[in-house]
Amino acid sequence: MSGERDNRTISGERGRGVVLRVAAALLLVVGAGWWWSARPRSEADPRLLTWRLAAEQLLPETGDQETAETLVLAAGADYAKTDDLDGGAFLISVVCAGPDDSSVRVSLGEGEEDSGRGLRCSGSRTPEVFSVGVGSRLHLRVVVDQAGPIIFRYTLERSAQG
Repeated sequence: MSGERDNRTISGERGRGVVLRVAAALLLVVGAGWWWSARPRSEADPRLLTWRLAAEQLLPETGDQETAETLVLAAGADYAKTDDLDGGAFLISVVCAGPDDSSVRVSLGEGEEDSGRGLRCSGSRTPEVFSVGVGSRLHLRVVVDQAGPIIFRYTLERSAQG
């Protein structure tokens, strides 16, 4: 009789082991499915990569730059940034790339008193270069019109004359 009891105990342990393995496998499958469904979806405009490459070719990275940044801005976006600098004369170069009829308004002053300068983002693009004198801060504001998204790139380097 004790042999039957030992066989039943072994069979019960095997059964529990099988149940645990099946539960672990099921948990793994459910977790993988959840992870796959929760992943971020890339809904980016496929043209953005082409525009980014164009902007970065027109304003490439150099060792002389104080700063350089490439931004993706939506239609109607209002982007502002302030850079703390040591003061002096600087050259700021800007370029944008985007869909037909897209443009931005770039201003370097604080507040609404600086209406800025318009820059087309479609068609043939050439960087705009501004020479500016800076005390301790450079204020950059970019306002995108109603066509977008656009790629905006700017570089800032100390002027050789400063």
